[in-house]
Amino acid sequence: LDAGADDYITKPFSPQELVARMRAVLRRRAPDKAGTSIGVGALTLDPGTHRVTYRGDELTLGPTEFKLLNYLMQHSERVHSRAQLLDRIWGDHVFIEERTIDVQVKRLREALGAAGAMIETVRGVGYRLTAEPSVDSRHG
Repeated sequence: LDAGADDYITKPFSPQELVARMRAVLRRRAPDKAGTSIGVGALTLDPGTHRVTYRGDELTLGPTEFKLLNYLMQHSERVHSRAQLLDRIWGDHVFIEERTIDVQVKRLREALGAAGAMIETVRGVGYRLTAEPSVDSRHG
């Protein structure tokens, strides 16, 4: 247990005991997952259920769009460079052109519909997700 195990079981054991112990471990972990929804303005993202809603309407996002939105929402109101977003979404061990982020942001904005205006382009720097988008936030 000191090495990081959550529980142990000795042989012989019944399958019912194994299942009961597994359920107990999952119950202990459940509070960490409860209430993990992220909200920025009227946009809500739930990483546990992989759901995104805007003003109560559920939106459909692809896996990369979801990861990008999740990161932007966790760090809303901050400006992120393309390089930072590439490192956070794909990892620093993958070589991908920085302009790929522009394509992904465009796709994310399209998937978000009216909420897409919440992703602002900061000219020459990168992108920011904000609860209060400016009038001309998509162009930069």
